[in-house]
Amino acid sequence: MMVRAGICGLILTAVPAFGAAPETSLRPAPRPMAEVQLAALIVPAPLNSQLRPVIRPVSDQIILAAARPSGLQSLSPDQSLRPTLRPDSVVEQALFKRRRLRKGSVCGDIDIQGEKVGTVPAKLNGCGASDAVRVRSVAGVSLSQPSVMTCETAQALNTWVDKGLQPAFKRRNKVVSLRVAAHYACRTRNNRPGARISEHGRGKAIDISGFTLASGEVVTVVQGWRDKAYGKRLRKAWSAACGPFGTVLGPEADRHHRDHFHFDTASHRSGPYCR
Repeated sequence: MMVRAGICGLILTAVPAFGAAPETSLRPAPRPMAEVQLAALIVPAPLNSQLRPVIRPVSDQIILAAARPSGLQSLSPDQSLRPTLRPDSVVEQALFKRRRLRKGSVCGDIDIQGEKVGTVPAKLNGCGASDAVRVRSVAGVSLSQPSVMTCETAQALNTWVDKGLQPAFKRRNKVVSLRVAAHYACRTRNNRPGARISEHGRGKAIDISGFTLASGEVVTVVQGWRDKAYGKRLRKAWSAACGPFGTVLGPEADRHHRDHFHFDTASHRSGPYCR
């Protein structure tokens, strides 16, 4: 044991200490001055021109800016052109038109143009209407003839034209006029003797047989219903009326309605009747 301990002591004293402080650690020897002077005299070889990046092409914006006449007014945001104020005459015309529309409106809606009729006397028992109006246009669309109806019916027609008819025909070639086949008339349903009084006889119905478009083209129900160009639009318009009106009849309802749409505001227990 004594011999082994002495050998370990000799080994420890022979191995240098690895945990020496930085100030006592070995430092690299300085480079000879001759090598430093020789490195300063060496001139680097020229770089290969093919290794240089390609010059960025001049953008079109810079070319156009360079070609711009020097005397042209600056278009910076603080000097950009601004729209001129609307002339007072244009404002006055708009106000005058709105006053005129408001003066000619009925049913408390500026989009329904016409005149008040009041009470429509009944020629047959069950006919007649109270607070009726004679409508000339709805939602900017004229009627082919002034039509007598109740305000409830006029409002339903106005809603249908704006929300259903125009979107069906698309705004680019919108409807400008409705061809009215029938409005108020004191008669029985389908003019059958002994039948019940029609909703036409109460001012609650209107029949539409066709439409005039902004292009001047006339689309009739009887011809357009199965037409490839307008059949889909007419069906969409007919379907959109089911809701604003209580009764909606079209070419597929019966033989009496093959050439027109019948709309009325009658109420049904089971909801709108659309056929």
